[in-house]
Amino acid sequence: MIEHSEPLNFSLEINHPITMTNDTNSSDTLDGNVAWILIAACFTWLMTPGIGLFYSGLARRKNALSLIMLCFLTIPIVSTQWFIWGYSLAFSRNASPYVGSFQNIFFSNLDWDSGPTNSSRNIPEFLFAFYECMFAILASAIIIGGAAERIRIFPTIMFTFFWSTLVYDVIASWCWSTNGWFAEWGTLDYAGGLPVHISSGTAALVFCLIVGRRLENNGLRSHRVIDVVPHNIINVVIGTVFLWFGWFGFNGGSALAANKRSIMACIVTNLSASLGGLTWMFIDFWRNENLYAVSFCSGAISGLVTITSGAGYVSPLSAVVFGIVGGSVCNCVARLKFALNVDDSMDVFAIHCVGGLLGNILTGIFADKNIASLSGEIILGGALINGNYYQIWIQLKTSLIGIVYSFLVTIVILYFIEYLLRCRLRLNPAGELDGTDLTEHGESAYCFADSPEENFVRIN
Repeated sequence: MIEHSEPLNFSLEINHPITMTNDTNSSDTLDGNVAWILIAACFTWLMTPGIGLFYSGLARRKNALSLIMLCFLTIPIVSTQWFIWGYSLAFSRNASPYVGSFQNIFFSNLDWDSGPTNSSRNIPEFLFAFYECMFAILASAIIIGGAAERIRIFPTIMFTFFWSTLVYDVIASWCWSTNGWFAEWGTLDYAGGLPVHISSGTAALVFCLIVGRRLENNGLRSHRVIDVVPHNIINVVIGTVFLWFGWFGFNGGSALAANKRSIMACIVTNLSASLGGLTWMFIDFWRNENLYAVSFCSGAISGLVTITSGAGYVSPLSAVVFGIVGGSVCNCVARLKFALNVDDSMDVFAIHCVGGLLGNILTGIFADKNIASLSGEIILGGALINGNYYQIWIQLKTSLIGIVYSFLVTIVILYFIEYLLRCRLRLNPAGELDGTDLTEHGESAYCFADSPEENFVRIN
């Protein structure tokens, strides 16, 4: 038996000094901040191929390669866009309340001493720009799952460039730029609940509505949403591992320093993902008496999405609520696509838009000013912990504005590509029946010697 000489203390007050601070007078602290954000950026980079593997495993075999490649291609496309003008539109120091300027196009006029926001003052702006690029990449990759298995590659690449410019960069400026109008309202969005998840989940819904439902396996146009059996659940699990691992850089790195708040963000991220996965899996077990691996993976991602906005504002106990609410509500919304006949192939809207919206609202309820103060940020807190009930309204109205903006601008971009540029978004029926791998790439994710339909001609 272990005896305790004094009662256990669960207080979040931190009374003992530690070496991790935001004090830039220490060169060791500065070097530690730089090292951690470099690592966090690499963690976050891994999330994009992770979501490609996740989507690939959930799809039919004939579309597996194209989904990995479409997600992977967002890395060079958005990285180039971010370098040209994306970063400047989102984070230029002389930005208006609604969008940035061209002050930092081609990474010009960046500061080696500090970033452009209050939280980035301890790292070089070049590092801040590199880290934030990973968020822009991920947001574009998420959208691809909404219209998976029937979209063409080249118009999707064009869409990625336009959407990053007109939607992601603008909403990121609203939320995170020092002059952004959402920031001025006092919205709390720690790591991208609105710019990354809500905006991309909304865009995925628009994409799937405009291109229409997938064809049946016999090539006939479906009058209902087809229920596709995942062809490779191992890919789904591996993709989830990449995403979960990367999320420690995504949320933990958003403190932009190696400090106490970064530690807390990693703790609540892991808790929310764990509870989200278990909740979704047990709900499906209650329905079907099977503990599905896909259910756990979907729930874990919903928990990760839900905690994104509040990761730097809430306690571990609150993170349990985020995970359970995210896993249960996103599960129920995902099933609505069959009732509403909306073919969101990978449940992107249910997990990312609804999960992000839940996270924003829950942040308004559970935000704790003591957690924010771990890195020196001063906030009024949320409704339940600090009695600031108005924060819920701020979180809700900014989320709804973001949803409407992303919805409308995504429609404009897709119709511009389809009708003005005359670039067809959807595969023709024959190409869709053969699969996007062979039709668009001339390659297959798998090649079996005894399956003649897998043969293809390689052009050297």
